[in-house]
Amino acid sequence: MFRFFETLVDPYGDYVETDTPPQRLWPFLRDYARPFAKVFVVTAFASLIVAAIEIGLIWYMGRVVDLMSRGSPSEVWASYGTELILAAVFLLFIRPVLQAFDVALLNNAVLPNFGTLIRWRAHRHVLRQSVGWFENDFAGRIANRIMQTPPAAGDAIFQVFDAITFSVSYFVGAVVLLAHADARLALPLLGWLALYLLLVRWTIRRVGPASKASSDARSAVTARVVDAYTNIHSVKMFAHDDRELAYAKEAIEDTRKTFAREMRIFTVMDVCLVTLNGLLIVGVVGWGVLLWMQGSATVGVVAAATALTLRLNAMTGWIMWALSTFFRSLGVVAEGMETIAQPIALTDRPGARALTVPEGGIEIAGLSHHYGRGSGGLDGIDLAIRPGEKIGLVGRSGAGKSTLVKLLLRFYDTEKGQIRIDGQDISAVTQESLRRQIGIVQQDSALLHRSVRENILYGRPEASEDQMREAAARAEAAEFIDTLQDPQGRQGYDAQVGERGVKLSGGQRQRVALARVILKDAPILILDEATSALDSEVEAAIQKTLYGIMEGKTVIAIAHRLSTIAHMDRIIVLDEGRIVEQGRHEELLAQGGLYARFWERQSGGFIGTDEGAPTGEAAE
Repeated sequence: MFRFFETLVDPYGDYVETDTPPQRLWPFLRDYARPFAKVFVVTAFASLIVAAIEIGLIWYMGRVVDLMSRGSPSEVWASYGTELILAAVFLLFIRPVLQAFDVALLNNAVLPNFGTLIRWRAHRHVLRQSVGWFENDFAGRIANRIMQTPPAAGDAIFQVFDAITFSVSYFVGAVVLLAHADARLALPLLGWLALYLLLVRWTIRRVGPASKASSDARSAVTARVVDAYTNIHSVKMFAHDDRELAYAKEAIEDTRKTFAREMRIFTVMDVCLVTLNGLLIVGVVGWGVLLWMQGSATVGVVAAATALTLRLNAMTGWIMWALSTFFRSLGVVAEGMETIAQPIALTDRPGARALTVPEGGIEIAGLSHHYGRGSGGLDGIDLAIRPGEKIGLVGRSGAGKSTLVKLLLRFYDTEKGQIRIDGQDISAVTQESLRRQIGIVQQDSALLHRSVRENILYGRPEASEDQMREAAARAEAAEFIDTLQDPQGRQGYDAQVGERGVKLSGGQRQRVALARVILKDAPILILDEATSALDSEVEAAIQKTLYGIMEGKTVIAIAHRLSTIAHMDRIIVLDEGRIVEQGRHEELLAQGGLYARFWERQSGGFIGTDEGAPTGEAAE
């Protein structure tokens, strides 16, 4: 039975993906709720039936009281015994089935799948955002919004069908029931309902904004805490536990204050609600007793009115809380939309084709990019790299080296100019196909919190076990991998490397990253300080491996240690976002320019990159 309801909607089903999700709350929710449209209709109808049964039971209990006054027990049983038996059968068998159908739709068909659908699609949308988009926010805040928005949306849907639909139909039924017994009994109920709706209006107008403020504050706490945990080595190294506690406390205290303001609303609501319910009980029950004393109402009518009023008294707090939860949840969803409903800024062109790289030539023409600031970055770069050519890229910090790499990978769209690979404008091909053709090893090669095997296979998931192990061997990683064991007892290639590879040394992380790129075997290779984390002995072995994998590839190598690029076909010197020198190592030394000064100043093979370095390029 459960499986039937759980599979009514597939949360992973195909849908029309859009780069610009709805920016307003209701269209946003409606877009996600579209696969549930039929289920929602049936659930609403089932909720109405359950509410009608509840009203009918109260009416029937009043009828039972009246039947008991129509004669002796034997006379009542003789006249109404069959009716009472049918009522018992309905209560024992039919009502539970209808109730089970209602709750199964809500608890098993809607709630698990609705939240899953939102989380799946939101995560899929966020993953399509550009690197620059992620660089402008906290990873913790993004993750928090991805995690808290689906359950909040699920709570809102739950309250719609479990409380709001039920309560509306219950109130309508209550008015009809009292009016049928005596129209005058409906008057105090209608008066109370008007006051109750005013209280509801006052509450929900304040709960939504207050809830959004609380949700924002919680996300800020998560962002600050995750930031500290992610950079725990720096926190400990500089002995800044107290500073991080103070930084977190500021956000935690803001959360406490916003939550306290939110709770004030509920306190006022509860006090007003108790007062209103007192008016309801006195108005309906008191008037019912007065009508009975005047002979205008039976005992059964008074009993039904009393039962209904007490039931409403018990329900009003629940309904108010349900409504508050509903709008509170919508506030959380609205806060989450600030992340998961942002348009995709860096998109493929309509009809973009896959990049093909038969040779690997790169042409950069009139390239300028300043991150929207008007300065820093790159300014008017013209560069042609022949297929299979190996170039070294040097320059002070902030000269534009990393910006050039990011633009080549299309992590950003160029502000001016063009990059072509084998004659194909990279802005006109799909981003995935572009990045599949480029292998990159960075100075800080962060690994995924998965096994060594999964990290290496990330370069080419379809590779065989033998190919994966061969790549590890070529990266001088096989020997240390065989000795690995994580706290759960997994060994070798099955051992987990920890978040960002923290359980491995810097050199070990770099060698696993090298193995990943070797396995990828892309025709264009970017080396960004690829051996900087290695000791001299391992570096010598890796350099030999790198020279081997460079064969037949177009290579761009960024280095501060000039000895690692001295044998390149050509060296490009960047300064303040422009190419100021280029040529072979010997030619540049003979020119006596900036490269020659780098070579003369370097200590242990490193450029004095900080001396006179510009400060305009934050991305470097």
